[in-house]
Amino acid sequence: MRVGTPGFVPERLAEVRAARRILSMKELAQMIGVSPSAVSRWESGTHAPDAEALTALARELRVRREYFLRPVHTSEHPMFSRSLSSALKRDTSYQDAQMQWLQEISAVLQHYVDFPAVDIPDVMKGLAYRQLRDEDIEGIAQELRSHWRLGQGPIIDMVALLERVGCVVGSIEMGTSKLDGLCSWSLGDERPHIMLATDKMSLPRRQMDAAHELGHAILHKGVRHEELKSDLKEIERQAFRFASAFLMPETTFVHEVQHYSLAGLLSVKERWRVSVKAQIRRLLDLEVIPEHYGTQLYKSYSANGWNKVEPLDREWPVPEPAVLRNALSLIVESGTRTKEDLLAVEFTMHPGDIENLTGLPPGWFNRQEASVVQLSLKQDAAKPHSDAPAGEVVPFARR
Repeated sequence: MRVGTPGFVPERLAEVRAARRILSMKELAQMIGVSPSAVSRWESGTHAPDAEALTALARELRVRREYFLRPVHTSEHPMFSRSLSSALKRDTSYQDAQMQWLQEISAVLQHYVDFPAVDIPDVMKGLAYRQLRDEDIEGIAQELRSHWRLGQGPIIDMVALLERVGCVVGSIEMGTSKLDGLCSWSLGDERPHIMLATDKMSLPRRQMDAAHELGHAILHKGVRHEELKSDLKEIERQAFRFASAFLMPETTFVHEVQHYSLAGLLSVKERWRVSVKAQIRRLLDLEVIPEHYGTQLYKSYSANGWNKVEPLDREWPVPEPAVLRNALSLIVESGTRTKEDLLAVEFTMHPGDIENLTGLPPGWFNRQEASVVQLSLKQDAAKPHSDAPAGEVVPFARR
């Protein structure tokens, strides 16, 4: 009689199935040669896979066997996903699973490395998100700029700012154009974790995505899961309003727009690093231009074919997160842990998944580090090696 594996965590199976975009239990069952009902029993927790089935699961899902024996890294805070309503459940589940992995990696690395302290002041002043007016959101954006001493000019690198104030940031290819970003506060260290998509990427888009997720972290930390479902549209609108106010302060941005035309906004884009489309929305929100004129600008924008790529988008490098990548490199280079130790003891995910989420180059875990030979100067190194006078050319005989 086969005996189920003691300590099997059913939530881990659901998590990795989502991370591999395997939507149905039937598909997974076919991969490992069992019945769909067996997979269903494993995920529900009524039964556990035996040793042979566990090995098959680990092999097909590209994780270590121990992966299924460790608890899921969950949070009581909801995950805020900047996604279109038409996004498939398979894709949103994938995004959620990747966020759980990001938080798990972050927790491991923080055992070894001191991350930047979380520097996010209480700017909500006891307000619930449903009480927020647009002027409140504008004020919160300005208060944060003041607290972080950013001034009123353009923010050149939102990703670096997020990491500086204590957010953990990862970026992955979502595999769909309908997912843009994700934000969730971790339970253990009460730290915002932000996932950014690399799909459809440009600097202005990354700036807006990062500011949008920061808006969720600031405005919506106390939102309950049921509120997120019922008020998603308003929650997303608030996050976008915050991002616009944070990146384009009313006191300075508006005064730099000299011409309310696509050409005029394009010239502003060169300095502010925000898209023309976002600028149009900002001018409408601040009632600088009337609705009918904004509609006209949007039509011209679309007619120019800028919905996919705007001018200047491909001229700027896209900033990438650095904290997780640097933390792993520091742990290995300092000799605290070898790559093999990290994979054998700390991580149960596939090395490629860790590299992907932390921004390490593909194959980093398999790459052997060159041994550096330390040299030191001899005590008499200051003495000339030759007896010839300094500056004299010593002739060599020709062969």
